[in-house]
Amino acid sequence: MLLGFTKYELGKSNNLSTLRRMSPRPRRSYDQYCSAARALDAVGDRWTLLIVRELLAGPRRYTDLHADLPGVSTDVLASRLKEMEREGLTTRRRLPPPGAAYVYELTARGRGLLPVLEALGAWGAGELGERRPTDAVRAHWFALPLRRALREAGAEEGLVEVRLDEGEFHLHAGDAEDGPVYGDGPAPGEPDARLVLDAVTCAALGRGETGLRDAVRDGRVEVTGDGTAAKVLREE
Repeated sequence: MLLGFTKYELGKSNNLSTLRRMSPRPRRSYDQYCSAARALDAVGDRWTLLIVRELLAGPRRYTDLHADLPGVSTDVLASRLKEMEREGLTTRRRLPPPGAAYVYELTARGRGLLPVLEALGAWGAGELGERRPTDAVRAHWFALPLRRALREAGAEEGLVEVRLDEGEFHLHAGDAEDGPVYGDGPAPGEPDARLVLDAVTCAALGRGETGLRDAVRDGRVEVTGDGTAAKVLREE
């Protein structure tokens, strides 16, 4: 006996604790007949919309998601992915050999959150002051703000490659149809424009403090390429 418990009782208690941890969490609801409340029932949990942000880049493995969501625990990430699958936001599938890994990807319903994330990013852009010492950063986190900046500059279509000190990524300025909205690394194929800039300029563009064409004229953004997007930004 240990602290008043028999060995049998301790084993039974541990099994019950394990079962509780393994059981799916009951779905929480605001229980309000309101479309905003219903939406928050599905995506209002911490990390859910940031997982959507990552999956807008296309199918991702669990390990890749965990690497690009610094601060999330493995338990929470696994839980959110299961909840998102139950809500019809994501699916999970196995890649064919030689990959043979499981990946998560957005459904059409999950992809419908793109304008929500873009609007949320625009609303929160004013919160991006000086980068704090504790702030993590990934180059592709600037993809959605740059899409908005490109459209506002009149470059509404085309594949754009972006290079920052933090890394390189590419994005589709217009409708990416059913494919990825953006992705890490160089563009697949010849891009319509290549941009070289820094994170400070990206943040200023996101906050609306400067326009992309103004930043090009000021020398804060270097533009190369022969596509329509490059010509629009160079005002040719």
